[in-house]
Amino acid sequence: MAAGLGDFTGIGEKLMPETGTPLEKIFIVKGDITRLSVDAIVNAANSSLLGGGGVDGAIHRAAGPELLEECRKLGGCPTGEARITRGYGLPARYVIHTVGPVWRDGKHGEYDLLASCYRNVLRLALQYDLNTVAFPAISTGAYRFPPARAAEIALRETVKFINRHSAIKKIFFVCFSPAIFQAYKNALKQYAKSQV
Repeated sequence: MAAGLGDFTGIGEKLMPETGTPLEKIFIVKGDITRLSVDAIVNAANSSLLGGGGVDGAIHRAAGPELLEECRKLGGCPTGEARITRGYGLPARYVIHTVGPVWRDGKHGEYDLLASCYRNVLRLALQYDLNTVAFPAISTGAYRFPPARAAEIALRETVKFINRHSAIKKIFFVCFSPAIFQAYKNALKQYAKSQV
């Protein structure tokens, strides 16, 4: 199921990429990730995969109890890795769960672990022939990862992956708060400048 911007009921502001650039597959939107009609949404999960607060809780509530039942069978997920389930009551066909790092001080592997989240999610998307994927701002909520740095990592890893794998058609970064949306907009502008 390919997603277009017309599928984004309830999505507010959108930052459209410039066509003809390496970033043309990336969209930054402000809104509710549980309402997107894409092949897969990404859940910023805890290591149990059994639901929690923030986007994790919202995804579990929107998907319904079947998601929790499938997650119980997965046996958890280590930080930096990813697991996939069906989407159940969500408009998205699949949920890819990844466990982001808790920010300590940047000296405990947090950068590499967050980059690994993006790489592992995109590998699963490729394995399952998913063309459109929507990410939340992994680790920037309760896990306190600095939003500007998290956005830089997200964009860098995503662009590297989609440049090597053309099957991924669109990547959406869905920002729930205005501050996170601004951090992603700034990171996209900086990344675009660095590629000139």
